Amino acid sequence: MSKISIVGSGAWGTTLSILFAENGHSVTLWSFEKEVTGDINEFRENKKYLNGFQLPSNVEATSDLKVAADAEIIVFVTPSQFLRTTAKNIAKFIEKRPIIASAVKGLEIETQKTMSNVIREELGGGLVTVISGPNISKEIARGLPAATVAASRRLEDAVTVQKALNSGRFRVYTNSDVTGVELGGALKNVISIAAGICDGLGFGSNAKAALMVRGMAEITRLGVALGGKNETFYGLSGMGDLITTCSSVLSRNHHVGVEIAKGIKLKDIKEKMYDVAEGVPTAKAAKEIAKKLNIDMPITTEIYSILYENKDANKSMASLMQRDLKNE
Repeated sequence: MSKISIVGSGAWGTTLSILFAENGHSVTLWSFEKEVTGDINEFRENKKYLNGFQLPSNVEATSDLKVAADAEIIVFVTPSQFLRTTAKNIAKFIEKRPIIASAVKGLEIETQKTMSNVIREELGGGLVTVISGPNISKEIARGLPAATVAASRRLEDAVTVQKALNSGRFRVYTNSDVTGVELGGALKNVISIAAGICDGLGFGSNAKAALMVRGMAEITRLGVALGGKNETFYGLSGMGDLITTCSSVLSRNHHVGVEIAKGIKLKDIKEKMYDVAEGVPTAKAAKEIAKKLNIDMPITTEIYSILYENKDANKSMASLMQRDLKNE
């Protein structure tokens, strides 16, 4: 069995710690927040981010960055905009040559870089395995079946993560298209906000289906331009993840969209949320990338306008419907 360190104690990081621990691995869960560490070690529960779910006895929580010292697999699961600082701080404690993985779904605002590239820069190079798929934390923590993808340019790394994480209720596939898997997981969050707005405004199933399909079209355009494979975006980490986050009331990004449709300001929505809705910063980064590469991303552009320019959601939806006619 492996020694696994999970860097980040949000709902998904905590859920991953449960999955690894159920397979018999020794898991250390790092948290920036000492109260979270205390709750896990004393009550076997992350009351702040995954309330009501007991953690196995082979999960230990810590706020010590030396968590990386003897790990065989290190999985980063911090909010995207804190990843660079966390990776920089933890780099000096890495002693072995562990497999480095990222389960963070986002893009860095300042650089527009993917999470695996941020990690590589701060750890001095090497390959990063990306874990991404249609994975709602609370469903998986409840024991419901799900599937995900472990992607690496070195197959043996992806297989190692696959074997460590796969179980009778959590199926893990491998893939070599790190760029496609990672971008699918990041960009779908923006479309999920749009889906939440669509639901919040009562636009119905027809509109939501059109939104999701056209959303996947623009995700694919940008993803392929950045080096991803077209077919990856129609797999678990692309279309699968998009369907889940656009449909589930447990999706944080969908929740943001619903609240925006009610007329609630973004800053007020964020103040009431513990977890980060990654679609918010990703919308800004994706818009910048699309502008640089001259790639048409109308839904992402409208979500950016709603989030950062206070554009009325109804006007944004009207703008999408009134665009110039074109072939599908």
